[in-house]
Amino acid sequence: MPQPFTPNRITTLFNIQYPIVQGGMIWASGWKLASAVSNAGGLGLIGAGSMYPEVLREHIQKCKAATDKPFGVNVPLLYPDIDELVQIMIEEKVPVVFTSAGNPKTYTARLKAEGIKVVHVVSSSKFAKKAEEAGCDAVVAEGFEAGGHNGREETTTLVLIPAVKAAVSIPVIAAGGIATGRQMLATMVLGAEGVQIGSRFICTPEASSHANFKEAILGAAEGDTQLSMKKLVPVRLLKNEFFRQIDEAETRGAEPEELKQILGRARAKRGMFEGDLHEGELEIGQVSALIHEIKPAADVVEEIMSDYHTAMRSLNSGFN
Repeated sequence: MPQPFTPNRITTLFNIQYPIVQGGMIWASGWKLASAVSNAGGLGLIGAGSMYPEVLREHIQKCKAATDKPFGVNVPLLYPDIDELVQIMIEEKVPVVFTSAGNPKTYTARLKAEGIKVVHVVSSSKFAKKAEEAGCDAVVAEGFEAGGHNGREETTTLVLIPAVKAAVSIPVIAAGGIATGRQMLATMVLGAEGVQIGSRFICTPEASSHANFKEAILGAAEGDTQLSMKKLVPVRLLKNEFFRQIDEAETRGAEPEELKQILGRARAKRGMFEGDLHEGELEIGQVSALIHEIKPAADVVEEIMSDYHTAMRSLNSGFN
């Protein structure tokens, strides 16, 4: 077991042992992963972005049965079933909700009135301020390195964290390019009080993503991911045949309608959940180049915290 972490505003806010939040990734973050991370001392999140309302309810109920620790749900606000998803989270008394891809004012007050803690994901200090004004309890500042849907500003985590920290008084959770304890420590030196980690938790047995996708991540090297589809919603992808089709279209100046046609329907499910490594959409972060092993979520949490404390000792002893 790693040594204890001195409580801060994030661990106190969520009533967790370690300031580690597991990203609510589509096609990866079901109840098994969320409960495993929560049981290990972090905050597990169910990724509602790939779930119909009743599927989300099922995952919440199964997560409650699998852990007595706090957990949460991540929900993109642009989804058509958002009203129903929010109502389910209220009915099931989910303790924490992370929102993204939309205006935080829309649901924050309603969720907080039910005693739910609300965190919004942002890619700039401008939107961090809006989240604070909306009443959010904390923000996730997600840098350009992150997998999946990304900010148009393309601000890296190293620049974003101090900018957001200076802009708001609520706690900041760092995200984007974080998979190790040393990276976690670096973001906390910059002003974060916790980290949200996505890509590293995909390579766990508990993640619901396909084994083919997990193996592709293990084989990824530096430069094997790239931000794509900037005329639609920017998304970082592992390079494959589908990525090359999009890249060729964007290079010759294709308009959004053509890009939508190439994307089609259920492309992310095809890649990440069904394991089509050629024609599927494979959303993953730059940090995939540092991931070399599939291991249980609890071991990942322990490894990150041990690495964090080792890095702290190195700093305290003069970078030995």
